[in-house]
Amino acid sequence: MDEIVFFNPGDSIGNFHDHNEAVKTAQIYKQKQEADKKVVVVHGMNNQSFDIFFADDAISHVNENKAAGSAEKPYKITDEL
Repeated sequence: MDEIVFFNPGDSIGNFHDHNEAVKTAQIYKQKQEADKKVVVVHGMNNQSFDIFFADDAISHVNENKAAGSAEKPYKITDEL
């Protein structure tokens, strides 16, 4: 996937250096905590780490006013769960 999205880094569920570990943790988190919400694993554009976010936390035109003043950062989606 080459979709670029913006998230507030403070909304991250977890940060990992290994992609497989991030995916496995996201699957476990989704299974135990929030089975009804979509979880995404993203790769930071300027670093080597992977983060986990709820897909609903992505900053879009609909909720960008709510995110005003936050330090949103671009990410590339690697997996959607």
